[in-house]
Amino acid sequence: MTNPTFKRAGFVTFISELRPASAIRVASVFALLAVAVNLTAVIEARPPSTGKPSARQARMANRSEPVVLERTGTHIAVAIGGKPFTVYYFDSAEAKPYLMPLRSARGTIITRGFPIGNTVPPGHRHDSDLEPHQRPMDFGFGDINGIDFWGEAIYPHWSDDRVFGRTVKVKIEKMRSGPHAGFIEALFNLDAPSGRPIGQETQAYAFRASRSTRIIDCKFTLTANQGAPLTFGDTKEGMFELRLAPELNSPPGTIVNSNGAEGESQVWGKRADWVDYDGEIGGERLGVAIFDSPRNFRHPTYWHARGYGLFAANPFGIREFTRDPALDGSWTVRQGKSLTFRYRVFIHEGNYRQAHVAQAWREYAGEQSVSSSKAEAASPRGR
Repeated sequence: MTNPTFKRAGFVTFISELRPASAIRVASVFALLAVAVNLTAVIEARPPSTGKPSARQARMANRSEPVVLERTGTHIAVAIGGKPFTVYYFDSAEAKPYLMPLRSARGTIITRGFPIGNTVPPGHRHDSDLEPHQRPMDFGFGDINGIDFWGEAIYPHWSDDRVFGRTVKVKIEKMRSGPHAGFIEALFNLDAPSGRPIGQETQAYAFRASRSTRIIDCKFTLTANQGAPLTFGDTKEGMFELRLAPELNSPPGTIVNSNGAEGESQVWGKRADWVDYDGEIGGERLGVAIFDSPRNFRHPTYWHARGYGLFAANPFGIREFTRDPALDGSWTVRQGKSLTFRYRVFIHEGNYRQAHVAQAWREYAGEQSVSSSKAEAASPRGR
């Protein structure tokens, strides 16, 4: 459709012959007609839809969702967008705190469903890869001052150690819901078998989400503040771990790291910025990655990542991972000092390529660099 044209002289003559009030009304009608015609032309000239969302639509689809935290006794429930996401357990009847279960944005559970408290369901008690101390998500290390804080005394059959520690809650220091994120921070004692603490551990979590992702930013600080140092031995047993649902085992699922290596044989004991597991659960194609912060000790970390669903970052087990007896990954934190680890858990739709996991890690690394710069700028000089 083209815009109508009017012969200027004839139009002006026509208007001039009308009475003033009529002339104004007619001119107004013609002006409205011209606007309508122009709008029609613009609409008809608009290119056809490609079916792809605009950048604004994509941002709206991935906007953050509110996070609500609710404490009941010795656990805190985390809901995102009005739907259950996970629960943080810190009952002193269990050897260490943990989160269980973790869910995708659609609500699919991606972690193993047990132990429940200290109970393994009868149907799983003879699983060849049971390893019941491997909670759905937890932080613990197998050799701190010769004490195992990853294994659990209630499950001695599944550990080579016989001296087990406990990570015991002192207090919940922060719990805050929010329209874009939720936060938990808790202080724990690292108790020896005698019940005497050898140090302390702070666990901090920030929960965020969009319509297609779930994110947990984790920060763990271990402090030697009980009159003696903390020495981390060289062992593969630990440290920050997920124990995944069997559908994400490899096979049938896929393990891949930031270097492009795939499968347990190529990922276990290797260093990488991130590792991702993906597969299909209940008809949903999904995955989960752990990002190692570039601020972490010995970044990029080593990975204790098994095909049976154990998914752990561990910077200390160098001798065991490399099988080189000349190496020693142990490390000592002096009295009065601390060591902090940061990780991001990234739960996504699709496989790692479809979810752009590599790009998501680069964005996380950039955030960590900015945070580090701000912390350095705020810290006092000359110490």
